[in-house]
Amino acid sequence: MPLTDAPAPPDPYWNHNVHYHRLVLDAVPDGCARALDVGCGDGLLVRKLARRIGEVTGVDRSAAMLRLARESSTGTPHVTFLAADFMAEGALPGGYDLVTAVAVIHHTEFAAAARRLTGLLAPGGRLVVVGLAANKTPWDWLVSGAGLPAARLQARRHGGKSGPPGMPVMDSVMTWGEVRRAARTCLPGSRYRRHLLWRYSLVWDKPRG
Repeated sequence: MPLTDAPAPPDPYWNHNVHYHRLVLDAVPDGCARALDVGCGDGLLVRKLARRIGEVTGVDRSAAMLRLARESSTGTPHVTFLAADFMAEGALPGGYDLVTAVAVIHHTEFAAAARRLTGLLAPGGRLVVVGLAANKTPWDWLVSGAGLPAARLQARRHGGKSGPPGMPVMDSVMTWGEVRRAARTCLPGSRYRRHLLWRYSLVWDKPRG
């Protein structure tokens, strides 16, 4: 159940990551009380999650992004922003019902990131990843090409593709197939899906045992 019935404010900008925020929000598990957004940037997804979750923490390594997140989240209740590297052991307390990572996991080694992210979950918690990968096969290039008209249409509808200045950008070195195989190994039972606008999603539920 949402914590507020007020209509959600419009997004201040649009890009391929923001486009898939709805996917993340739709994956919020029932009864979710505590959430962590890894690589939170300017806190846009944190603020969206806070509309339906009682306690939301955003973590980022960038001091500039965290300043922007705190400024942009003034007046948003039950949100916290931490300066930390999520990969550092002991940097975060863990025990979250939901951990989200949008365009983050390709900044480090997949298996190590998966171990760290799943370790931050409480038993029964859910990990939601939105990531990007590199084209390799003819099919990869075909699917990516099919996304061009949709991306241009969406950008036109939203006044162009943009984002907060200073957001770190990095290309993925893993291909779509490599990500899919790594997910099977590191996140058994996860639900992998490739999306049109050059992103994939992974949803994994941590066993309660």
